[in-house]
Amino acid sequence: MKKTIGYVLLVVSFVFWAVIALLPFLELSIGQIAGATTFLIIVAEVAFFASIALLGKEAWGRIKAIFKPRK
Repeated sequence: MKKTIGYVLLVVSFVFWAVIALLPFLELSIGQIAGATTFLIIVAEVAFFASIALLGKEAWGRIKAIFKPRK
């Protein structure tokens, strides 16, 4: 159950980042876009770190390996 919640939170984190990219195309004021962006960034980061805490060291190692430059 812990792993399932961790994976769901990881996906939710990426979905929130995608929503941030779509905000400028919605009919919202600049203030609303700024507020929504701030809220979504905070929620996405909290979801990401919670997912890492639930998934453990193995998942964190996989994520780091994706961004580590190869020699």
